Amino acid sequence: MIEIWKDFLQTQGAQIDNDTVLNYGDAAAERLAASGTIVADLSQLGVIAFHGEETAAFLQGQLTNDVRALHGDSAQWNGYCNPKGRLLGNFLMWRQGGDYCLQLAADVQSSVQKRLSMFIMRAKVQARDASGETVRLGVTGKQAAAAVAAAMGGIPEARMRTATVETGQVIQVADDTFVLSIAPERAADVWVLLRGLATPVGAPVWDWVRLNTGIPLIVSATQEQFVPQMVNLEVIGGVNFQKGCYPGQEIVARSQYLGKLKRRMFLAHVDAEAAPGDSLFSADFDGQATGTVVNAAPAPEGGFDVLAVLLVESAHTQTLHLHALTGPVLHLKPLPYALPE
Repeated sequence: MIEIWKDFLQTQGAQIDNDTVLNYGDAAAERLAASGTIVADLSQLGVIAFHGEETAAFLQGQLTNDVRALHGDSAQWNGYCNPKGRLLGNFLMWRQGGDYCLQLAADVQSSVQKRLSMFIMRAKVQARDASGETVRLGVTGKQAAAAVAAAMGGIPEARMRTATVETGQVIQVADDTFVLSIAPERAADVWVLLRGLATPVGAPVWDWVRLNTGIPLIVSATQEQFVPQMVNLEVIGGVNFQKGCYPGQEIVARSQYLGKLKRRMFLAHVDAEAAPGDSLFSADFDGQATGTVVNAAPAPEGGFDVLAVLLVESAHTQTLHLHALTGPVLHLKPLPYALPE
């Protein structure tokens, strides 16, 4: 987290641990505020920036989505797989100035950047950790568009589009959700304007909002566990099946076209604390885990909401339990999008 920005947030009441805003003094009230319009610092996420005249061609051969379709005013979901088709990380991706920016979980940023950098070789591409170069904020809720327009001076025309403004970049990821990438010296002024319409919340509340929109985030506890379709990455537009080769592409394509996918990501609630990587069980699977928690966050009504990869058949026919077959019961919730049959 940028030091001057950290100092400013602390004057606003932020409780910060390991560069993550936990809350602003009343975590329970912030969770309830998620039903309105909220603003959150996103320093718990990292950014890898790629620069150079061959960047598009390089990333096209590495990532799951069509990087050549990422124009200066667009954004996309994307992923990076190992040769076995398992995700090492997933990103919100946009262009800012001459950079291609990949926002991902901070705890996998270094390993993903290092692995991608191994394959640059003689290409005219440079990769760097850009996490500390801008202040990034998330804004969501019914008044989000008005708040962002007032604070930033403009918003994109549609979802998964971007707008370049004097203070930085505005990325619209849904009708009422925006990610802002702001020059540090302008961030405090933007924050003050946003607070006129949005309630500041900590990272756990932002995580809860994100997972309830069905957007996964690969973290260190879940690296190399899922092919993209298991976490619904192709459903949200993060996989292009016509783009050509990238690491794991053959396995990802096979999962798409040969047979029915046995595991999918579901949204659920559990009246207990949960964390990424936790195992899930059902009576039909002979004592073996039937699923894995992808993301988890405290829910406003208590307990935790989770995104979990589950055996599809078990999800539809069995009672699911956290940690053990005798553990707390998961209650499935509807995702905001339809899963393929």
